[in-house]
Amino acid sequence: MSDRVAPSPLAVQAALLGAARAPKGARRDAMDLIAKVAGGRLVRDLVLLAPHTAIDRRLRVPIAETQDGDIATIEAEVDGHIAAYKNLPHRIRLRDETGFLSVAYFRGNEEMLKRMWPVGQTRLVSGKITFFDGMRQMLHPDHVVDPAKGEAPPPVEPVYPLTQGLPGRTLARAVLGALDTVPEAPEWLEATTVKAHDWPDFRTALEHLHRPTAPEDVAPEGPFRTRLAYDELFARQCALRLRRAHRRKDPGRAIVGDGRLTSKLLASLPFAPTSAQQRAVREIFADMAEPAPMLRLLQGDVGSGKTLVAGLAMAHAAEAGLQSAMMAPTDLLARQHGATLAPLLEAAGIPMVVLTGRDKAASRREILGRLAAGEVSVVVGTHALFQDEVAFADLGLIVIDEQHRFGVSDRMRMVAKGFAPHVLVMSATPIPRTLALSIHGDMDISILDEKPPGRQPIRTVAMPTSRMEEVIGAIGDAAKRGERAYWVCPLIEESEEVDLPAVLDRHAELRARFGHGVEIMHGQMPPATREAAMDRFRSGASFLMVATTVIEVGVNVPEATIMVIENAERFGLAQLHQLRGRVGRGDKQGSCVLLWKPPLGETAKARLDTLRRNDDGFVIAEADYRMRGAGDMLGTQQSGLPPFRLVAPEAHGELLGPADKEARLAIERDPDLASPRGHAIRLVLNLFGYADAAELARSG
Repeated sequence: MSDRVAPSPLAVQAALLGAARAPKGARRDAMDLIAKVAGGRLVRDLVLLAPHTAIDRRLRVPIAETQDGDIATIEAEVDGHIAAYKNLPHRIRLRDETGFLSVAYFRGNEEMLKRMWPVGQTRLVSGKITFFDGMRQMLHPDHVVDPAKGEAPPPVEPVYPLTQGLPGRTLARAVLGALDTVPEAPEWLEATTVKAHDWPDFRTALEHLHRPTAPEDVAPEGPFRTRLAYDELFARQCALRLRRAHRRKDPGRAIVGDGRLTSKLLASLPFAPTSAQQRAVREIFADMAEPAPMLRLLQGDVGSGKTLVAGLAMAHAAEAGLQSAMMAPTDLLARQHGATLAPLLEAAGIPMVVLTGRDKAASRREILGRLAAGEVSVVVGTHALFQDEVAFADLGLIVIDEQHRFGVSDRMRMVAKGFAPHVLVMSATPIPRTLALSIHGDMDISILDEKPPGRQPIRTVAMPTSRMEEVIGAIGDAAKRGERAYWVCPLIEESEEVDLPAVLDRHAELRARFGHGVEIMHGQMPPATREAAMDRFRSGASFLMVATTVIEVGVNVPEATIMVIENAERFGLAQLHQLRGRVGRGDKQGSCVLLWKPPLGETAKARLDTLRRNDDGFVIAEADYRMRGAGDMLGTQQSGLPPFRLVAPEAHGELLGPADKEARLAIERDPDLASPRGHAIRLVLNLFGYADAAELARSG
């Protein structure tokens, strides 16, 4: 870093958040195209646009020393032109003291090429060497410059993502123009962090990313991109921590129940809640007793009893005379929750309704009237709950299931329907604990890591598709015992690119075998048709459900004991575990058959073996994390967070934990970001799109 004093954070911010200029000589619409690729028109949008690779042009040798396939930069004299003829290209012959090189242009403008390549003058040319009729040639060179003017191709050229109509050279010039306006920045990271990794400062890292001296400079795992990725993760975690701290200062109201309804609900259960459920309920009740609104994530494996915990929270709100709303992403899931909650709430004398987009007008009017009058304590519904005509007498608690399917704006629309209601969000997708704490840094977290008593582990086997007939026979035997089965196929119709069975074909095949007891369900069916099929399956009118992954979450049929997953090697571990959790939910042993199509690769084999040996979703999540790194888990964007610009999950997943720890300590030490380092942190928050969090710190 330079010894001179860095500009103030505000000056750096003004430079980074100023409008980028179109490169000289660019088309009038160039900035529109550049903004489309970079995600905006600000200087920061261009300098944070990561190249996906770089071309090495450092091989600068005489013509005779080049090999077939080389990317070479050659200085040579223009010896002559051979005009295009019929299907042949226009050729320019170059010479140096070692030999000749033919430069070829198909459909080139002859006059323009003669001006560009004047005979007798020297040119620097860079591109790929190939051989044609035993002679070296270069088709459509990447760079042609006049060394007499001091011009030269870049020794290493970054390659950026493009869009139709935007030349790579235009984008590169715009990026470098923006980079040249960026001053040095004050350091927002701990000096010990920078020293421990031997990282450059922020400005140097940007310089090497866009003016690399070696292709490794732009690699995700290289020190320059890694430094910038850590900055981005650090900014995100600071934003989450600031939002969380600010939320705890928001005015709200404490909800303190007297236990009369929750005790009735608990007394109606045929079993005692697990210690994990009891712990989660204590944490939720403690949050609700605080005047600041709760924002807590309830994370639990398939079948860990999240719905009971949510039911107890809603009963606790009802004891204080407040209403609760539970949101689910689909009609099917909303009705499923309604069916599960109804007996629990009924036992406690708590009135409940289900509201979805499928309700008839008269029924809907009646439900809305009862909600507004306070006659209903609990409503379970879908996006229909957001609508303006849905009004509550006094909404005190919002429960959101499968929270990743709802955006922050959805949550805010529901929150606006009450006075600072408490919010409980639920997720059935276990992820490693350290990752959960980092990704959900703005929430408190309760984890259900036990299964309810009596729940038997699901017997899991992996078989090649050649044994499919055995599996079909076992389904027939189970049907005679009154049991039901799922058969999951990954695609709806045959694809020439992907060799996967079609759910339509499989359904036709199994229906020909078993008759009308076979249902079909997939995402392209109308919701009403899907729900009718599920109702027949649930009631026992049919015994086999052939489906895509639409049954992955929330479907609860206790009589279902067999889950067949065809082409299981094509699914991720988390999804396989979710699907397996659809069976064995009653008192009978559940079985899961993973049908795989030979040959089975090593990674797929390890994935299926992990699932066979484990039934704990958190153990499976840890194994998945080890196999893939943070990968998809980090890549799955949480609602309300800007998409990553510089973080490549597969390369930078391990940085998340340390970045979160550093962010937590920074915000704890300086919650108002008032120190010199605090001002630098404000800068990095603004830089990566978290201006709202920087303002929260400003407001104290």
